[in-house]
Amino acid sequence: MKCPYCGKMENRVMDSRYREGGNVIRRRRKCEVCSRRFTTYERVGDMHPMVVKKDGRRETFDRAKIMAGVKRACEKLPVSVEQMEQLVDEVERHFCDIGEKEVESGAVGDMVIRKLHDLHKVAYVRFASVYRSFKEPEDFLAELKTILNDSPQPSAKASLKRRKP
Repeated sequence: MKCPYCGKMENRVMDSRYREGGNVIRRRRKCEVCSRRFTTYERVGDMHPMVVKKDGRRETFDRAKIMAGVKRACEKLPVSVEQMEQLVDEVERHFCDIGEKEVESGAVGDMVIRKLHDLHKVAYVRFASVYRSFKEPEDFLAELKTILNDSPQPSAKASLKRRKP
């Protein structure tokens, strides 16, 4: 394993732990050259499907791209990194488990958007605005109306309590 700080290959494992039900191994390593410590994660190499984009291009399934979009949607919200990683893990596992060689990018986006809807409504709207290419304020309003209709409305007392400084 190459040290991310000095680029040398001489390092040793200080600690190993299983995560996510044994599917991932977290290793703490120490570089023998610069003495800095870093963490690596090892996961089983699943056969990922190719993702067919809207324009017909094909790309390999990229977990990092999904995570980047989820992180951006959850920015400055009370959503932990663990929750985001779990969401991405579920999406990745689903598309590896179905056994298809190719999946539409829309299917991946739809699954991410459903999972964000369950995780945090604001993150869902942020992601939806990019994924569905909102162009006008009315697009946001329409999406917000569907969320408000799905969610139970707070009581009048709860609304008053939130408004007090």
